[in-house]
Amino acid sequence: MTYLWIKSFHLLFVIAWMATVFYLPRILVNLAEAGDDAAVRTRLLLMGRRLYKFGHNMFGIAFLFGLALWQGWRVFPQALPNVVAGMHWIDAKLGLVAVLLAYFIIVGRMLKHCANGGALPTPKALRWINELPVLLLLGVIFLVLAKPF
Repeated sequence: MTYLWIKSFHLLFVIAWMATVFYLPRILVNLAEAGDDAAVRTRLLLMGRRLYKFGHNMFGIAFLFGLALWQGWRVFPQALPNVVAGMHWIDAKLGLVAVLLAYFIIVGRMLKHCANGGALPTPKALRWINELPVLLLLGVIFLVLAKPF
């Protein structure tokens, strides 16, 4: 039962983090389209900074629950099973999560660059950039469900 609670909390915080991963680039699109409207830009930058901080917190908590699922059997062998013994799908999954985290950090740096007066890519380019995490998340979901290797 402990395993299911930890897994449930891990999924909850992953979903919250992914919401920020999906929405932060949309804020960048809105910033790129805002033009010279200072009030709109200020509000979007504030929203972006708050969302980025929230995303970092959600990732950190999801990471801790995920770490407990992955390695918790070493500390609590009676309560937590070794769900990845001899399997390598977890390596691929963690690789994709690392790419998602790098993406999140890059988008956060784009937000900071914009806040410091720097230019953003075109709204069309930002919309394309916004699609990348969907494909990466699909890979993560497939690996977790299918455990192909």
